[in-house]
Amino acid sequence: MLFKVRRCLISPAIFTSRLLFKEKWRNIGVASKKGDVFHCSTSSADGPLVGVRVLDLSRILAGPYCTMILGDLGADIIKVEKPGKGCDSRSWGPPFCGTESAYFLCVNRNKKLSKLSDILIENYLPGQLDKMGLGYDHLRVDSPHLIYCSLTGYGQSGPYVKRSGYDIIAAGLGGLMHITGPPDGEPCKVGVAMTDLATGLYAYGSILAAYIHRQKTGRGQHIQCNLLSTQVASLVNIASNYLNADMDAKRYGTAHESIVPYQAFKTSDGYLIVGAGNRKHFEIIAKLLGISSLSKDPRYLDNQKRVANREPLLKMMSDIFLTKTTKQWMKIFDGSGIPYGPINNMKETFSDPQVIHNGMIQEMQHPTAGTIRVPGPAVKFTGSPTVFPTPPPTLGQHTDCVLHDLLGYSHAQVDELRQRGIVQ
Repeated sequence: MLFKVRRCLISPAIFTSRLLFKEKWRNIGVASKKGDVFHCSTSSADGPLVGVRVLDLSRILAGPYCTMILGDLGADIIKVEKPGKGCDSRSWGPPFCGTESAYFLCVNRNKKLSKLSDILIENYLPGQLDKMGLGYDHLRVDSPHLIYCSLTGYGQSGPYVKRSGYDIIAAGLGGLMHITGPPDGEPCKVGVAMTDLATGLYAYGSILAAYIHRQKTGRGQHIQCNLLSTQVASLVNIASNYLNADMDAKRYGTAHESIVPYQAFKTSDGYLIVGAGNRKHFEIIAKLLGISSLSKDPRYLDNQKRVANREPLLKMMSDIFLTKTTKQWMKIFDGSGIPYGPINNMKETFSDPQVIHNGMIQEMQHPTAGTIRVPGPAVKFTGSPTVFPTPPPTLGQHTDCVLHDLLGYSHAQVDELRQRGIVQ
């Protein structure tokens, strides 16, 4: 369902729609009306979150990534977007599949548009929803069990509270770009928006924890996630090195600051990543490279010494890796117990036998784009499998079915809302 407003997704003018919240977010079943062209269906009965309804007021990546995972687990995701335009990511292309951007398709499967939910997820600037009477403090009065998750760039208060939050900004401000890239090159962004994705995962886990808490107490709560805090928390060992040893970080390319060897080595036709997490690993690597004596060299007897003497060791190893192809080295390392692997391009990634075996390619039929494929869920459940995927919705696709089946609006009421430009 799409609610028209100048600069945000939901207009106070529709709040008759406040009644949707004042009805205490009750679980309204989705009716299937025989012979009616408007038909809504609930999620698969197999998902662990079947019966949970999530109102998704988020845009771009972090929020939609979180709600997509909840939808994969059976939650009914109700996505609200701006009329005529929708989420900004619908226009982030090329590439496009029909009229939909591939970017939008990647995180919006298993979603329908509407209002009633047990959980609300939003990523507005702090205070914007409060102005419309839709902040947590407003809604919890009538819905004390509401789980309300806010995703922001920097938090709900503080000197940056009014700044727009984007992954690349948080990655720079939070130190990630400083440690990403070649040692003698410029700072680099990570190939995908990892700060956004990590924030979505934090939100997903926090929502489930709040849901368990609500089952025990009957009370909801306000969950506050932000990109900057996620990024700083994700510095882990790099942060510990600085906070406890005043050791600033620097860029190492694919190498590791505290473990040697632990990086990608160039082969005659590509790259192979090899890591030695302990002395036994290093002994095996030295043997496979035909330089067993290195494992007894005083300069390389333990990891601390290898870190101190990384340059001559890595130079020697690099020269040897150049003598064979990646495929040849893969065969040599097979069964060794050493962590190793190639650097794959997208074609190699999605044709990898383990990726295929893990079911990481999902195919579905989209109403305008035709057959689309997206990465599948990363987690498997033995007792409650993820749901069969439904395609990301087109703009306004479920407006009628939601208004009729979920909210009980008459055809005349829906027509009036559409004529006034309140819904699309």
